[in-house]
Amino acid sequence: MELQAIPAISDVPAERWNALAGTDNPFLRHEFLAALERHGAVSRENGWAPHHLLLYDADRLVAAAPAYLKGNSWGEFVFDFAWANAYERNGLDYYPKLIIAVPYSPVNGPRMLLDPALPADALRHALADGARQMAAELELSSVHWLFADSPDMAALEDSNYSLRLGCQYHWRNAGYADFDDFLAGMSSKKRKNIRRERRRVTEQGLQMRTVHGDAADPALWEALHGFYEKTFYEHGNLPVITRECFMELGAVLGDRMVLFVAEAQGEPVAGAVCLRSADTLYGRYWGAARDYDGLHFEACYYQGIDYCIAHGLDRFEPGAQGEHKVARGFLPVLTRSAHQLFDPRFQTAVDDFLARERPAVEAFATDMMAEAPFRADALEQLPHD
Repeated sequence: MELQAIPAISDVPAERWNALAGTDNPFLRHEFLAALERHGAVSRENGWAPHHLLLYDADRLVAAAPAYLKGNSWGEFVFDFAWANAYERNGLDYYPKLIIAVPYSPVNGPRMLLDPALPADALRHALADGARQMAAELELSSVHWLFADSPDMAALEDSNYSLRLGCQYHWRNAGYADFDDFLAGMSSKKRKNIRRERRRVTEQGLQMRTVHGDAADPALWEALHGFYEKTFYEHGNLPVITRECFMELGAVLGDRMVLFVAEAQGEPVAGAVCLRSADTLYGRYWGAARDYDGLHFEACYYQGIDYCIAHGLDRFEPGAQGEHKVARGFLPVLTRSAHQLFDPRFQTAVDDFLARERPAVEAFATDMMAEAPFRADALEQLPHD
């Protein structure tokens, strides 16, 4: 088998990429990755130079991975700025590095897309070893697999990558009949707090509606993109996704893009942009024309829970960080990434750091689980990873 790299996702036909197992996750679909590249969100200028990995057996594409030569560490959500600073202090270049990830999206899932007709273990090890060999030949500093799922991580650890843990907060569906059924497993105080937050939204004259991507008209996209830009600028970030990119994603992903829109007197005033797979809802972007009491929680959390219950989805990943999510029914979940640095001195230092960081992350997740709003009997009924 031969590993190749391409500088644009358009260099491989969409049907061949999407035929590989793993693309139920919308962030891994050819259409999603192509839209980011076509509209400039993913570009060398933004620090994301496409370098997608393709594994061939003769002329048959048997595996692939979304990969990038990164000129910075922004938009990754697995923070290695201290590693980069250490390289710089020693007169070495940390960038470019090779990362296998979804741009700007801390979403969990497969990073190795595999031909379902072939043995998965051999393909995973070929990608793990091939990515490292390719990065070494390019004289890059390192290779990083971000937010990989358990089967990929097992292959990466078996190939001697170093494990890094993180913590997110996910909602799990215990077969709830409706939102009140979900609240029934909580303590009385937590139920009242959530109902008060939801009530405040309607008391301010706001109405919520759900729109799938292919049903959103240009005026709605214009409004939502304006909210997205406003939020990013207010937090000192650069909004790299254009309105046209959002519109294309809505058109090509259809009902795999889910918009929760808040309206006042029929006009949109806020919204949350989500994507979904067959079993998981992913929260991505949020913004509002102005501050409304409790609206962020309604649009970004409670509407998503309602949607998951109504559509039978198992999980809701609302995004990175945010301990405040625990009180609203999102419980700590460990995330995993794999890393290889080619300078043995720095690899040794990173391994030492990770050996101390991992138990600290696990202890933090345990502490946050103790803050769960559910009664003990209801907590036992929740699905576990």
